[in-house]
Amino acid sequence: MPNPPSNEPPDAAEGELTSDDTRPRPGGRAADIRATLQDEIESGKLPPGAALDERALAARFEVSRTPVREALQQLAARHLVRIAPRQGVTVARLSIGKVRAMLEFISELEALAAKLAARRVDDELSRRLDDTLARCQEAAVSGGTAEYTLANALFHEAIYAGSRNEYLAEQIRHARRRIQRYRVKDFQNKQQIARSLQDHLKIARAIQSGDEAGAWQAMHLHVPVGSSGFSEFLATVPMSFFDAESGDPA
Repeated sequence: MPNPPSNEPPDAAEGELTSDDTRPRPGGRAADIRATLQDEIESGKLPPGAALDERALAARFEVSRTPVREALQQLAARHLVRIAPRQGVTVARLSIGKVRAMLEFISELEALAAKLAARRVDDELSRRLDDTLARCQEAAVSGGTAEYTLANALFHEAIYAGSRNEYLAEQIRHARRRIQRYRVKDFQNKQQIARSLQDHLKIARAIQSGDEAGAWQAMHLHVPVGSSGFSEFLATVPMSFFDAESGDPA
């Protein structure tokens, strides 16, 4: 005999959203604000040392000060801002020594990626390098800073893909994001762009020929960590961007 129909409302189907599921997630707005500010800090739009005012940020994002305060605390945990009692919040600055150490780290990782790409080169990678080189050359001749910056990123990404080591590639991307706010003056003139393009040609030809040592050396020289290269790099960065204190967060 069939059971009589129940007067109780049916349970929500598995996976179906309930009214509770549609409520805003606790901390969701703070996470959105953190992501926006992190992007602006890492890109250099908010430069090292810039002051961040809670009240102004709350007005900008049309929220109370609570999610702004949470977002700033998240950024502080990532060492992207500094919160000082009675001094407010500022975009974190690194010491010159820390910046140099980070560039040395990136140089070694980039050189390893180029070496692995030379070891594992195939027709697909060779074509991709030619394509990205052509884009770099086009940007160098008829483009500007933005166009060459994009072409440069595509060239390096081709090498990361060619290394066939995604863990290594992720480490490089993470390190480059951390240092990017100190490299906003890259490719500001034709001389910088021409020097970068020459480096790219040497790196690409070494990889395409399977020359592991040559690819490693060419990429190692490409990142400004040597005495003259680092001095030229420092000349492009305002000294106000650097922390005069000896210690930096890890």
